[in-house]
Amino acid sequence: MKKRNKVTMILMMFCFIAIGMIASSDTAYAKKITNYKQVKKLALKEVKGAKIIEIDKDYEKGVLVWEVDLRKGTKKYELTYRASDGKKLSYGWEEKKVSRSKNKKIISKSECKKLAKKKVKGASITSIKKKRDDGVDVYKIKMQTKSKRYELKYHARTGKLLEYEWDLIIKSQKSNKYIGVEKAKKIALKKVPNATVIKVEFDKDDGVPVYEVELLRGRYEYEIKIHAKKGSILKVERERIDDEDDFDDYDYDDYDDDYDDDDFDDYDYDDYDYDD
Repeated sequence: MKKRNKVTMILMMFCFIAIGMIASSDTAYAKKITNYKQVKKLALKEVKGAKIIEIDKDYEKGVLVWEVDLRKGTKKYELTYRASDGKKLSYGWEEKKVSRSKNKKIISKSECKKLAKKKVKGASITSIKKKRDDGVDVYKIKMQTKSKRYELKYHARTGKLLEYEWDLIIKSQKSNKYIGVEKAKKIALKKVPNATVIKVEFDKDDGVPVYEVELLRGRYEYEIKIHAKKGSILKVERERIDDEDDFDDYDYDDYDDDYDDDDFDDYDYDDYDYDD
């Protein structure tokens, strides 16, 4: 009798161990994204009431990710999830209906900084620039915390937030494999002397590891792509930064209100409606 009870107990222990292994295995892979249905569910849970525009699977910095575009009201959303564990790597939205409000005065930089700090508490502002985007005067602000980088766009005349985006900060690759951030900075500064480095990011461009360096000198912003292994410059872009005085001198009559946005042919309304 005792022998039979002992055998029964051993069998029960094996059963419990097997069940535990199965349960832990399910838990470990419960968040892994393997199909469109899973990522669609995650995105719609994040942006309730939205409509899926596009879902794409791609590699970002050597990591398999799912990218989702959504539309809700006048806003377009973009989300990125890591396929291996379903972790959200980036989140952002853009207001597609914008009023010029040209009769209002441009708010100050300090006022716009206050709005940004209120929106992203605990983040430090790394740059703020005045620009004109599709005929609308805007402030573009970059911010950073220990774990995320933020980009915000405010209407320079109304103070309304038009775009909001954050990306998780990914640790840079080992220096023994790539040239490193500091060397990338030196190469960029040699190309654009007396400039100020705003940001350096590691990325993969069509499979090629690169450092993307953003610099500021005078009235121009530069973006330089440097081969992360060879140190050679692959691409240089330069963009003029508008001054506040340029906003006031701008002739709005030269701007064409009518244009098409091919990305949203399925929608009956225009992506940008300008109501003066």
